[in-house]
Amino acid sequence: MITVVGTGTGAPLPPDAEAALAEASLVVGARRHLAAARLPDAAERIVLGPLAPALDAIEQHLEKLQHEQKPAPEPADQRRVVVLASGDPGFFGIVRALAERFGSDRLEVHPGVSSVAAAFARLGLAWDDAVVVSAHGRDVRTAVNVCRAHPKVAVLTGPGAGPAELGSALRSTGRLLVVASALGSAADSAAGSGSDSASGECVERVTPAEAAARDWGSAVSVVLCLDESRVLTPVRTVAGRAPGPAQWALDESEFAHRDSMITKFEVRALALARLGPRLGDHIWDIGAGSGSVAVECARLGAAVTAVEKTWDGVERVRANAAAHGVDMTVVQGAAPTVLSGLPDPDAVFIGGGGQELPVIVTDCARRARRAVVVAMAALDRVPAARDALVGAGLACDGVLLQSSRLAPLPGDVTRLAATNPVFLLWGVRPPARTEGVAQ
Repeated sequence: MITVVGTGTGAPLPPDAEAALAEASLVVGARRHLAAARLPDAAERIVLGPLAPALDAIEQHLEKLQHEQKPAPEPADQRRVVVLASGDPGFFGIVRALAERFGSDRLEVHPGVSSVAAAFARLGLAWDDAVVVSAHGRDVRTAVNVCRAHPKVAVLTGPGAGPAELGSALRSTGRLLVVASALGSAADSAAGSGSDSASGECVERVTPAEAAARDWGSAVSVVLCLDESRVLTPVRTVAGRAPGPAQWALDESEFAHRDSMITKFEVRALALARLGPRLGDHIWDIGAGSGSVAVECARLGAAVTAVEKTWDGVERVRANAAAHGVDMTVVQGAAPTVLSGLPDPDAVFIGGGGQELPVIVTDCARRARRAVVVAMAALDRVPAARDALVGAGLACDGVLLQSSRLAPLPGDVTRLAATNPVFLLWGVRPPARTEGVAQ
């Protein structure tokens, strides 16, 4: 058996975990965990760094134990592998890797309090409605996109993906960052006095700009990203982010718009299907107009940047976002000029552009990680837009959408009322080329 013991947030180990340690012939854990635990003198110790060598060492030790010829075990026989981990090792922890390598039936897990639970407890906040995302050993952009889109997020940090990097990317969001360091360490300093693990546990509230300006060291346990106006939510029955919308491709009447200048719901439905907005994505809506596509992408969980060149259009987009209870970044300016300062998108919807459309499509297609969708009313612009998508290396397809809606007539009868036809093109990046896109 491999015994996995969660530790590191201050609570004492349960008796059965202490008993497992007393019988250990091999103990694997971070240096601080090994130093704090009461280990048998004869037990071999491995400091946990890169995961693969540690897993190899565990496997070799198990094989050694299996092939040893020994008399019947005595009560003090030490023939157990123990892995020490922070908090709850089954929550973004080492349990997954151990189960994949050795099988879950060989694991005996003693969970501790996770750093996420401990951090929210320090603030007196429920966290059943929080979104938890790991940036440890992963691209920080996913965590950033989740923080931009949702009001209560816990980020498990790592080298190159800590409070400074999160703060730098979230400067314009108005979010509060709560940096929890050395959770469970001796709390001999008041919260807010520093984040050095030598001074004990520390929970600090900072703005993103303040976080970006600091060197946080290696003691950070977790970062909470909060929209303080929305941290208290109604009682939930499903943990995590709120359930997705009951419907999408909403009727045009659901949005404030000017002179019917809005992407019709039939077009929006197919555009959303090709954009594929989801939690952790970043979507651009270029020439946002009313922001209907941007709002729908945000309702489906994505972080969204809407680009609109007119000030009244910007205010309209913001009003529609507020009416539907979603967050998004709204940028006033003309594409492609304003695009250079934006984080790269996963997918882009282009609903405007005029004479600059080919240049805009080219710029977006070069930077999009997954897809670009272009809606056009003018036939003359289709060939240039298609050439721009193909020229940027995307696989291009498209349709002409023509729909007729039911419309009442006097006498309790119904006719069909045709809407204006719209060309919808989409370009999709081939999977083999995804790794070549700028991160």
